[in-house]
Amino acid sequence: MSRTPASTAAPDAGTPAGVLTAGVAARNPAWIQLLGLCPLLAVSSSAVTALALALASAGVLVGSNVTISMLRRLIPDFARLPAFVLIVATFTTCAVLLMEAYAFELYLRIALFVQIIVTNCMILGRAEAFASRRPVWPSLLDALGTAAGFALALVSLGLVREAVGRGTVFADMDMLFGPGAAGWTMTLPGDWPGLLIATLPPGAFIIAGLLLGLGNAAVRARRRNAGP
Repeated sequence: MSRTPASTAAPDAGTPAGVLTAGVAARNPAWIQLLGLCPLLAVSSSAVTALALALASAGVLVGSNVTISMLRRLIPDFARLPAFVLIVATFTTCAVLLMEAYAFELYLRIALFVQIIVTNCMILGRAEAFASRRPVWPSLLDALGTAAGFALALVSLGLVREAVGRGTVFADMDMLFGPGAAGWTMTLPGDWPGLLIATLPPGAFIIAGLLLGLGNAAVRARRRNAGP
């Protein structure tokens, strides 16, 4: 019976590397578990709005996972869900206040979806399934991996929708990173006029479906090439 070479074997799910990478690929919250699709589709009309929500969600997820893990032995079973929601809401409020202070114009574009991070099934799901049962270090790694997977889905969709819909990439990044990022905008060659539908809700569904299909096709092709 053939063995998979150590250099190509996937990290074991119980190792730190396995916990960290599972949220990016095997357990990607958006493309695999189909969680958080409402903000994913609504905010990904451009790369800057997608990145802003990804950073806010990552901060809430990491802070919540670590806090819940630290308090897991102190929270009684009958109060688990209210306590988790209260902790997530606290970090969501911090994210809102930070965006209002340092990126207010950008915050106005995605205000609703930053405020409802507290209801994101991805965050509450990781709190219940992982952080409430594991020590702080694995919970931190799980949060970082899950946040990276969600950010990958958000930003990739935002980049494609912005490029197809407007003919630009990384436009308005100065709203997130300051005046120094004003020159980051790249324009597609050939005077691409842009397809308006890509920036509208129907375009979000169409492009997300195409990206998901391409991802599934790539995974199947990799498995076929890997062999038994």
